[in-house]
Amino acid sequence: MTNLSRRLFFTLLSGSVILAGNSVQAADDAKPTLGTIERLDPRFDEIVPKDARVERIAEGYDWSEGPVWDKATGTLLFSDVPMNTVFQWTPGKAVSVYLKPSGYTGTTPRGGEPGSNGLVKDSKGRLVLCQHGDRRVARLEDGKFVTLVDNYQGKRLNSPNDGVYHSNGDLYFTDPPYGLLGLNNDPKKELPYNGVYRLSKSGELTLLTKEMTYPNGIALSPDEKTLYVANSDPKLAIWMAFPVLADGNIGPGKVFFDTTKWVGQKKGLPDGMKVDAKGNIFATGPGGVLVFSPDATHLGTFATGEATANCGWGEDGSTLFITADMYIGRVKLNTKGKGF
Repeated sequence: MTNLSRRLFFTLLSGSVILAGNSVQAADDAKPTLGTIERLDPRFDEIVPKDARVERIAEGYDWSEGPVWDKATGTLLFSDVPMNTVFQWTPGKAVSVYLKPSGYTGTTPRGGEPGSNGLVKDSKGRLVLCQHGDRRVARLEDGKFVTLVDNYQGKRLNSPNDGVYHSNGDLYFTDPPYGLLGLNNDPKKELPYNGVYRLSKSGELTLLTKEMTYPNGIALSPDEKTLYVANSDPKLAIWMAFPVLADGNIGPGKVFFDTTKWVGQKKGLPDGMKVDAKGNIFATGPGGVLVFSPDATHLGTFATGEATANCGWGEDGSTLFITADMYIGRVKLNTKGKGF
């Protein structure tokens, strides 16, 4: 998913990011457009204004991921997984380094995708990171990482990828092998599967399913009765929908949407996703950010033209931020994100 040789050269200076031969963030009055918007269903027009466009607000990253809005500071945080860094975007200012290292704190140099991937905020506004290199879910407290979970029944997790909080404090997260240099064949892989888990507020870890080949993005419906999980497998590029049971576990799932036929024709695979207050799903996948109604109708697509990793709500809750390969995009909508 990454290609360091084709990225612009970064220089880190005093916590700010400078790109050789380019600017990290375009001026507020001159932001270019990231791709196009495809409208497939009339319901899409109720969500996305007719004059909407995806602004390209920052660029030059190796593989941008995990956008999350920090309400306390009014800034966007996002991961660059290969760069092992969390960046901070502030309206009207240059992008700056927020956290480095973000996902791998070891001293032995390594390649691959060692940094943080998915970022979420807990009920107290603290940053929680899915850390590839350290193979754990950790919380940032006073500048230090506190491990929330790093193993299942004594075996190390693969590389936690993305997560979503339930209103009761439980964290649902996925654990594919993308942080391991050899993926499923890595000799350091201790679990024989790639799981979806629930970490209870009390700290108990439950394996929800091990049947998905590459579980990736994850989201809850507004009523928290459905858990959506993306499968980033080119041979089975689908999203699953699981009923959430009263005890927090899940029942048998069903395929919500299948894009396997688009793999190779359009850039990207099912990856990160978010849900709005009305239950519409904004899912990154082949072609960009696909927007689905709760009944699984494909309403339209933010066709970024890039392999698109994730998206997240921000500002007043009606802005969708998009991480698409080396770019960060922003689009204003007529809807608000779940939880805003």
